[in-house]
Amino acid sequence: MFDGTPQLMATAPRQPDSVVDAGAADDDERGSLVDLSAWLRFSPPWLASALLHMLVVLALGLWLVSGQREEPLVLDAQYAEEVGEQLIEEPLNLDLDPELEVEEQTLSINPLPQVDDPLAAPELSLVAPNPTFSTLSSTADQVGVALTGREPGMKAVLLKAYGGTASTEQAVLDGLRWLERNQRKNGSWSLKGPYTDGGTTENIEAATAMALLAFQGAGYTHQDPPGTEFYGVVSDGWDRLLQSQDDAGNFFRANGFNHALYTQAQCTIALCELYAMTKDEKLREPAQRAVDYCVRTQSPTGGWRYIPREGADTSVTGWVVMALKSAQMAGLDVPSEAFFKVGQFLDSVQRQEGSRYAYQPRDSPKLSMTAEGLLCRQYLGWGRDDDRLRRGVYYLLENLPRWTNGRRDVYYWYYATQVCHHMEGDEWTKWNNVTRQLIPEHQVKRGRERGSWDTKIDQSHGTTGGRLYTTCLSIYILEVYYRHLPIYQQGLLSSF
Repeated sequence: MFDGTPQLMATAPRQPDSVVDAGAADDDERGSLVDLSAWLRFSPPWLASALLHMLVVLALGLWLVSGQREEPLVLDAQYAEEVGEQLIEEPLNLDLDPELEVEEQTLSINPLPQVDDPLAAPELSLVAPNPTFSTLSSTADQVGVALTGREPGMKAVLLKAYGGTASTEQAVLDGLRWLERNQRKNGSWSLKGPYTDGGTTENIEAATAMALLAFQGAGYTHQDPPGTEFYGVVSDGWDRLLQSQDDAGNFFRANGFNHALYTQAQCTIALCELYAMTKDEKLREPAQRAVDYCVRTQSPTGGWRYIPREGADTSVTGWVVMALKSAQMAGLDVPSEAFFKVGQFLDSVQRQEGSRYAYQPRDSPKLSMTAEGLLCRQYLGWGRDDDRLRRGVYYLLENLPRWTNGRRDVYYWYYATQVCHHMEGDEWTKWNNVTRQLIPEHQVKRGRERGSWDTKIDQSHGTTGGRLYTTCLSIYILEVYYRHLPIYQQGLLSSF
C-alpha cells in the first residue's frame, strides 16, 4: 500500500497459464487504462501535477538531444602551393589539430538570419552627419578583429593558410633577436648604431617605434609573462618612448624637420596597436592624444608632409593613414572627415584613373608611391574587384622583388606586400612565392650582425635609415601573414 494513496484492486479473474486468448492483450490494455484512471482520480492534486511536469521536462530533453550535431566541426586551412627548399634544417611545427569538436550547443530563442560572411562589417561612411564630431568606423579594419592574427592560435592558422614557412618564421625570430641585442640600456634604439652601416641621421623616437612595431607584429607586448623570450623588451621600450610624448600628443624630439611627421605616425601606429592588443587602460589617453595630434596636423589639401598643416606627399600621408586606421582598430576616436580629405589628396596624385600614384601632384608615378597609394585606397574602402585597384596590383606584379642593383627597394616591397596580401588569391600567391624565399635568403646568417639585413644597393631610404630601418621593414614583410588580417577576408577567414 502507498502512503496517502488508495490501494488499487484488480477485479478481473486471472486466466490459467495454459490458455492463450487472442484478446488477452486488449483486455490487459483496457485493465491498465482503468487502473490508471482510478489512480489519477484518487491521487492528491500535487502528485498529478508532478507527473505532468516530469513528462514536459522529458519531452524537452529528448528534443535538445535530437537537435545536436553529431559531426565534428572541421577547420581545413590549406595553401595551394608547396613550399620550396627550406633555409633551416629543423622546421617549426605549424600543424594544427585537424578536428575541433563543438562540445556545447548554444540555443537562441529567435533564430538568427544566415549571413555570407560572419566577419563582415558595415560599409564605410566617410562623412559623418556632423563632421565636427569624432566618429568610429567599423569597416575593413573591424574593431577588435584586425589584429587578432598575432594571437598564437590564429598565428599558426594564418601562416599555414597564406604560405608562411619555417624559413620566414625563423627569419623573423632571428631579426627580433638582433633587435634585442641592440636595444640600449634605457630601452630605446638608434638609427646610427652601434652596428655597422648605421643611418646617416639620428632619430631615437623613430628607431624605437620601428623596433617596437617589429616585436608587436609578432605578438609580443609589455604584458608578456616572465620567462617569455623577449620578456621586458617591449616594456622597456615603451617606458622610454612614452617619456618623449608631450602634452599635445607629439613624439618628435630629433633634429631634421623632414622627420617630424614620419616619427609621429610611426609612434602612433605602435601605441595604438599595443592598446588594441592589450586593452591596457593606461595607454588609452596617450594613444588618443597621439591620434588627435595627427588629425590636427593634416594639411588643407588632405595629406601630410614635413611641417604640420603645410604641404602633403604620398609617403608621409601613407604612414599617417595607417596610424589613423590603427586607432580605429583600437576603438579610438577618429573624425571621418580626416579620411574624406585623404581621399581628396589621393585623387590629386593618382594617375591612370587611380591605378598608379605619384609622390606629389606634379610628379610622375613611382612604384613605391603606387603601392602606398593603393594600400590607402584599400583601407579607405575600395573593393577587391575595383578595376582601378586590380590594374594597380597587376602593375605591382609586373615588378616583383629582385635583389639586384636598381631593383632592391625594401620600402616598395613593404607596401606592395601588404596590398597583395589583402588581395589574397592568385595575386598574393605570385608575390609571396618571391618574397618568402628572397628576404630570408639575404638575411645575415653569422657574425655580429646575424639576423639583420644590410643596406647595400637599396634604392629606398636604406642609407638614411641604416641597418635598423632596413631590418625592421624586412621583418614587417615576413610578419605579413598574421600582422593584419586581410581586409576582404575571403577564403580561410570567411569559414570561421
